[in-house]
Amino acid sequence: MELEVVYHGRKIRVARGVEALPDGRTVERDVVLHPGAVAILPLIDGAQVCLLQNRRPITGETLWEIPAGTLDAGEPPERAAVRELEEETGYRAGRWRKLAEFFPSPGVLNERTHVFVAEELAPGPMHPEPGEDLQPHVVAWSDAVRWAMDGTIRDAKTLIAVLLWDRLSRDKT
Repeated sequence: MELEVVYHGRKIRVARGVEALPDGRTVERDVVLHPGAVAILPLIDGAQVCLLQNRRPITGETLWEIPAGTLDAGEPPERAAVRELEEETGYRAGRWRKLAEFFPSPGVLNERTHVFVAEELAPGPMHPEPGEDLQPHVVAWSDAVRWAMDGTIRDAKTLIAVLLWDRLSRDKT
């Protein structure tokens, strides 16, 4: 599908395109073009995780989330994960693992989110970007899983990371 960019934003572009369907008909598509993102599940130890209370003006709410951020142009996801973890929590990790990749909303958005697990954390100072309103909290792992199940956590990347890691951890035992 050929796309015409109709808006250039700071992090995204919006495009319109016409797609030819297999039966010969065409359909117009509006798409958001995104450079990709990383999300990090910071495990303090086997029983705790660092979650953020993140004020999200677009929803009008403060959400429980894992640290995350947009890839800079040409930036490898592994490097972005290290940067975002330190900026948003102050932690540096001694061990990293890639957990998953997913498309948050593939009907309108081409963003690919890379999820990492960060372990062996050492604390340090946070370096949030201007406009970020983040409050890190060390939470018991059992609480994080319960919050994912009871609706306290409603952010998709956080739900995916918590529930996937919980399942993978149980499968190892």
